[in-house]
Amino acid sequence: MKTDTLISKLNWFYSLELNQVDLYNAQSKAFKGRYCGIVFERCAYIEQNHVENIGNKIKELGGKPTVLGDIISPIIGKVAGELISMTGLEDTLAINILIEQKAMKDYNELIEKLHQDKYGDKEMTKILQHNFVDEHLHTEWFRTKIIAIKQYEFTAKHFSARTEMHPKGQKNEAFYEDHYRATPKRTRLVKPRPIKTVKW
Repeated sequence: MKTDTLISKLNWFYSLELNQVDLYNAQSKAFKGRYCGIVFERCAYIEQNHVENIGNKIKELGGKPTVLGDIISPIIGKVAGELISMTGLEDTLAINILIEQKAMKDYNELIEKLHQDKYGDKEMTKILQHNFVDEHLHTEWFRTKIIAIKQYEFTAKHFSARTEMHPKGQKNEAFYEDHYRATPKRTRLVKPRPIKTVKW
């Protein structure tokens, strides 16, 4: 891969990661005081590390870290984060997953291309791999949280219905059986999008 082409691709990631930093910072403020707010704050910190390690590699290649015009800018990312957070946590997490999966897909493609070209900078490849893993971990936390929200909603809904049917605090064994049998089915509503096989 030509150096100019690689710098261009890295600048795309640089722009995307900056966008994610602002996105998660906005979400951490919107959900301040909640555990998910701390998670978003941590995600922003990790994405900032990505910005820095990619920026440093761009400089080593003789380029200049640049926010590309055809990439969502950090300012738009911040506004988007505020708007997304207003729609509720579940929708916020779902949109975050889409963004993270886009990052994972493009990281994976670049890593595979570098392997195919037998690119000599092993540190470069390792940085991209580590960034990919971080995005993957973020995605799985977001997905797990969505499943937990749906399970809670399912439990609360059915518990409320059963309580009305069986007043005075009477225990209904059928409720517990139905709950634990039905909950796994509920989790299938959150289907992970297929990720291209990682060959590296």
